[in-house]
Amino acid sequence: MKDTFKHKGLRQKLVATIKAKGITDKKVLEAIGIIPRHLFMDSGFLDHAYQDKAFPIAADQTISQPFTVAFQTELLQVQPGHKILEIGTGSGYQTAVLCELGAKVYSIERQHELYKKTSKFLPRLGYRAKKLIFGDGYIGLEDEAPFDGVIVTAGAPFVPKPLLSQLRIGGRLVIPVGEEVQVMTLFIRKGPKEFEQHEYGEFRFVPLLEDRN
Repeated sequence: MKDTFKHKGLRQKLVATIKAKGITDKKVLEAIGIIPRHLFMDSGFLDHAYQDKAFPIAADQTISQPFTVAFQTELLQVQPGHKILEIGTGSGYQTAVLCELGAKVYSIERQHELYKKTSKFLPRLGYRAKKLIFGDGYIGLEDEAPFDGVIVTAGAPFVPKPLLSQLRIGGRLVIPVGEEVQVMTLFIRKGPKEFEQHEYGEFRFVPLLEDRN
């Protein structure tokens, strides 16, 4: 669990890279600069931890490209104290970014292996989500709604209606929608049944898994 001066230097280079790609939110850039991404990856990938690339983790999943994490987080417009629902805990890296921004994070993971690993690992780094849940992201978390923001970190073939309904008025859902290639989509809730929609280009994510049990 070491975080050396070398790692910190590599993180600052990574921050410069994603800033050059268009990320402007200072708080998001600071979070990327603070969080030891190498600790979220297998030791064999240490050399790759601060490249702006996605990499494999357990259970055939990936840790997202840092630019993608920053891009989604920037769209979410997180403020301290915001209640954020994350669909797809994965390695916990995105969760840590949200915690670093002062959000109250509720996160759902479909892969039991990842859920067990990440729920033990995040507190060791000092990142405590309000709730980490093993369950089905398609149905959201009705008991804790409404949320200021919902972020989906896997490719969804369609927009799950529960995720829209669990947003507060003014809340934002950031979701990559599509089968092979996804379009990053932002929904802003304007009223009980009124949503504003924006699209931000193509990305590639692992698929969002449904609960088949």
